[in-house]
Amino acid sequence: MKDAPARVPDIRVGSSPHGLEPVSGAARDTSATRMQWIELAAIAVAALVADQITKHVVTSSLALGEETKVVGPLTIHHVQNTGIAFGLFGGATAIVALLTSGAIVWMLAFFRRAGARHALLPVAFGFLIGGSASNLVDRVRLGHVTDFLDLGFWPAFNLADSFICVGVGLLVYSLFAAERTPPLRAVD
Repeated sequence: MKDAPARVPDIRVGSSPHGLEPVSGAARDTSATRMQWIELAAIAVAALVADQITKHVVTSSLALGEETKVVGPLTIHHVQNTGIAFGLFGGATAIVALLTSGAIVWMLAFFRRAGARHALLPVAFGFLIGGSASNLVDRVRLGHVTDFLDLGFWPAFNLADSFICVGVGLLVYSLFAAERTPPLRAVD
């Protein structure tokens, strides 16, 4: 006697109006919509332009190494960084530029597939891509990144670095928030 083929168990994902009807896949499309792409592009371009303008103002107003006090511990200090955050990988501009390009491509691919998971994702990826692209432009064009925001107790940084940090924070928050199940409502 031949054995009957093993029955594949029905895995229920979600629910349907008819309680006995299985729902075998997630029905929600999480790919980015046209409006979300527009939001991401607007934020990324704004971040890139703001960073490039501030770097231009600093490089045209202060000599390399020169600084001016602003308020409290904040000074505008014109420095150059050939590496990444905290000066790591200094002099490895080509490798850093290649890795940054790869990261931007990955972020765009991820956003294309999952941009609708949370309303903050266009903002988060806009900041990340805009900041990364602006620093990439400097690395390719100049061979270094101009940093100028100096708090004294922290290595100097620029607006692009700030946008990247804010983008990472928003991304982490939005990915965790997207996975949360909504709270149950009390039944009267």
